[in-house]
Amino acid sequence: MLSYLKGTLGDIQKQGGNRVWVTVEVNQLGYDLQVTPRLLSELPPLGEWVHLFCHLQVRDDQPVLFGFGSRPERDLFRQLVSVSGIGPQMAMALLDTLGMQALLQAVVTANARVLSRTPGVGNKTAERLILELKGKLSEWRQQAGLAMAPTGGPGASIQEEVEMTLLALGYTNGEIMKALEAVGQGTTLSKVGDTEGWIREAIAWLSQ
Repeated sequence: MLSYLKGTLGDIQKQGGNRVWVTVEVNQLGYDLQVTPRLLSELPPLGEWVHLFCHLQVRDDQPVLFGFGSRPERDLFRQLVSVSGIGPQMAMALLDTLGMQALLQAVVTANARVLSRTPGVGNKTAERLILELKGKLSEWRQQAGLAMAPTGGPGASIQEEVEMTLLALGYTNGEIMKALEAVGQGTTLSKVGDTEGWIREAIAWLSQ
């Protein structure tokens, strides 16, 4: 079984349904891997050296290689697809929408509302993820040495109002989550009392 590929980045293809494929050339062989759109910002220019961890999924006799920027992200993907009803595409959507740390934190803290922001993930699916993975991921996080990331966004008391305002302005769930995480890491805004400040800073970040 393939664990990882080290080679040169040969090609990047963006397909419908928010799917992204990259080709990694190793010893004159090109391997196509599906990756998350989020990973694109971490990839080097075409022709440069790249190191991606892999998961081989075989369904209906069609093998598909999924690529990840780190071993923990690949292992988290494997945990996700072990849950009944969670296929590889939904697992990739979860990783792309939330990112590894936010996804891990949402499951361990039983935050179904955050999980259900992912397209295709409803409340029942989010609750099933929590039920089946909360204990496993809590233990796995400790074994893997992954510290729980502090919540980057606003506090729960104002988060919904901030998100609803940004959605009404036309931003997507994915854009809003990235903006609030970025603002939370680079600001001293109050997490509970400054709704207008969070909205203003998020818009400024999204307008860059």
